[in-house]
Amino acid sequence: MTTSPHTSQSAFDGSRMRVILLVDLHEGAQQEFLDAYEHMRDRVASVPGHLGDQLCQSLENPSQWVITSEWATAPPYLAWVNSEEHLETVRPLQSCVRELRSMRYGVVRETGRGRPDPGGLQTAVRVGDGVTRHALTFTVKPGSESKVTEILAGYAPPQARVDDSTRLRRTTLFIHGNRVVRTVEVEGDLMAALRHVSRQPEVRAVEEALNPHLEQHRDLSDPESARAFFARAAMPAVHHVARGGPEPDDLTRHALYYPARAGCGMALARLLSRQDETAAADRAGPVHRSTVFQREDIVVRLIDVRGDPETDPVRALGVHGPRKAAVLARLLDGGALGVARPPTGEREATRLLAHADMALITDRRAAQS
Repeated sequence: MTTSPHTSQSAFDGSRMRVILLVDLHEGAQQEFLDAYEHMRDRVASVPGHLGDQLCQSLENPSQWVITSEWATAPPYLAWVNSEEHLETVRPLQSCVRELRSMRYGVVRETGRGRPDPGGLQTAVRVGDGVTRHALTFTVKPGSESKVTEILAGYAPPQARVDDSTRLRRTTLFIHGNRVVRTVEVEGDLMAALRHVSRQPEVRAVEEALNPHLEQHRDLSDPESARAFFARAAMPAVHHVARGGPEPDDLTRHALYYPARAGCGMALARLLSRQDETAAADRAGPVHRSTVFQREDIVVRLIDVRGDPETDPVRALGVHGPRKAAVLARLLDGGALGVARPPTGEREATRLLAHADMALITDRRAAQS
């Protein structure tokens, strides 16, 4: 085995995390905002992993505020921010906030007295590639899958250029049963890119055409309904790793669906992430790039693979190594995939790979501006 530099980012490195919310209020909404913050603060303080927060007001522009919070590690924050409880907690903010932007950082260095154990610092500086990855998932009414596939396969990609610093790179859509997953890759500001996409006439037409087929109702003309739908659909990337060196010519993109047993989604995402991190150093392995997305007990792994993944199903699944298949079996809801036995050998791994592989709807790089 040989090693090479590779890009990597992960929510599972054990470091403390700082979350920064940039808030721009409607004029005259300061007191309403302060009341909402007091309501929020008391509930967030009881969330496991929350260490504290601060509310700050701009000296130059009183309508601009910053909320910072510190968390013991990223996983408890992600579990909280993707929960129904979080949606209810932040609901009072919606009427007074003009714009809100969230940024998340691992703590690398710090100064000052009385700080927590330095063991909570990020131990190594990550090497990135300038791309933010995100996914959305939702379910459609059973029986509508072919119509939904037709709608999603037929849209024209939006223009790549969002502004001087933000650009869409790639959008890929998959379906598994009645679950749709849309992954996006963005250079620059993710939220600016998502807002840009949502305003495009061709995208709005597709979203409206999808509405009758969705299991969860939404009204895109109602900002609160649309915001709640997309908040519930969001799947953050909890881990990404890619090998260094030139990109092979024979890469194919796949998405693998790993429904977890109740309460095991984060543990399953962590297992796959650690496996992919180890595999990135193996130049002989088939997976060139991997991103793990997770929300509650839904885990999706997007992989760019050299050749056919069935050539090496164990490594394609991310369960190579002693006892890893048994651990996967304990965390995975095999019944939801129609697979009863753990992938202890190549035959079982091939079967699980076939059942987990999501059908590709479309894979497009956005049109050049």
